[in-house]
Amino acid sequence: MVKRLHQAGLEVFIDVVYNHTAEGNHLGPTLSFRGLGNPTYYTLMPDNPRYYRDFTGTGNSLNVTSSQVLKLIADSLRYWVQEMHVDGFRFDLAVTLGREPDGYDPGGAFFDIVHQDPVLARTKLIAEPWDVGDFGYQVGNLPVLWSEWNGKYRDNVRKFWKGDPGQIAELAYRLSGSSDLYRLSGRGPTGSINFLTAHDGFTLRDLVTYNDKHNEANGENNQDGANDNNSWNSGVEGPTEDPGVEDLRARRTRSFLATLFLSQGVPMLLGGDEMGRTQQGNNNAYCQDSEISWFDWNLNDQQRDLLEFTRGLIVFRGEHPVLRRRRYFEGLFLPGADIKDLTWFKLDGTEIVDQQWSDPEVRSMAMRLAGEAIDEREPEGGRISDETLLVLLNAYHQALEFRLPDSGGVEGSCWELLMDTTDAAPPRPSGHKHAVGATFSLAPRALALFRRVEP
Repeated sequence: MVKRLHQAGLEVFIDVVYNHTAEGNHLGPTLSFRGLGNPTYYTLMPDNPRYYRDFTGTGNSLNVTSSQVLKLIADSLRYWVQEMHVDGFRFDLAVTLGREPDGYDPGGAFFDIVHQDPVLARTKLIAEPWDVGDFGYQVGNLPVLWSEWNGKYRDNVRKFWKGDPGQIAELAYRLSGSSDLYRLSGRGPTGSINFLTAHDGFTLRDLVTYNDKHNEANGENNQDGANDNNSWNSGVEGPTEDPGVEDLRARRTRSFLATLFLSQGVPMLLGGDEMGRTQQGNNNAYCQDSEISWFDWNLNDQQRDLLEFTRGLIVFRGEHPVLRRRRYFEGLFLPGADIKDLTWFKLDGTEIVDQQWSDPEVRSMAMRLAGEAIDEREPEGGRISDETLLVLLNAYHQALEFRLPDSGGVEGSCWELLMDTTDAAPPRPSGHKHAVGATFSLAPRALALFRRVEP
């Protein structure tokens, strides 16, 4: 199977869970490791070793300071790489794997073992950078070889498109690769795995359909699952036949997806979001073998449109290296370019400066990405260049008039509309050209994408 996927141009990652086992807490069954060597394999309470230290929420945590546990992890990872030829791993609750006796340590024994192994150090490593223990949220604090699920990206983008105040300053970091999180550790934009939804939590469809979780079918009186989802139901909780609400939900869904694929970093898409899959408001559906968790492959017209829209975004991203930079933007004029590599604009087409970033009432901005200011080279040595793109974002509840900013091109150049999430069409040349300084009306909760066209 792995070979077939490689032949199709796909890399294969395995989601590995080395942080806990099914043996639970001190009341759980003895299945394997507990009977082999309880203090060897598990982290125990120092004052009463009958009980387990639980950083995972499942009753136990593996003892990653034990040489035997580290050997078990390394041997199994090497097997998957050498015998099964996988390309990398996603580590569940990776912070637990970095917990030394005194707390989380990005230089802990587990990370050292992986980094020093000649096989594992060449694989792609992705961390879920949190657990449920003290100081368990460690986004941005993994070692240099690791990429991370960027929970701050997820939360900020959700809040912005929900219309929360005071989001644009952080959004600028998230759209440009989260240098505030990863630069100091020596990582570039690929350190950030950008995501909106994951297997835990709401689907994208449910993110725009429900204010609250609806986990009644799980049998725990709706007490399980996260309560803080930064979701908004677009005006009606759950399914509706109101065409206005449905139109808003579809537009917000496209704006979310467009944001994801136009951001620097590595986009991660939850399977099913590309066709509007719903879990009926259940944000903890791991225990459901029912229509709540199943995929329905019989798509309606709206779902097929969303699938084509998502495919178009993926193709567009692959065609534009300015969206896949290996280095961070500097916001400066680079040698050989007459335009800053990245510029942020207000509604009036002027640059955002200083205290304007902290205005809590601003819910819109524009981002210009200079394709000729990519300070990177191809393997053959040639300089990488691309088109210059302009992205407009309006999370306000009303339409806004954007004045299109300077294109940075030769005199007479203009902006051609490629995509407006008011419509279901994927990015493509439209022939609709707008002069620099012209106004463009953008619908509420919508995103528009332009490219610079020379005269």
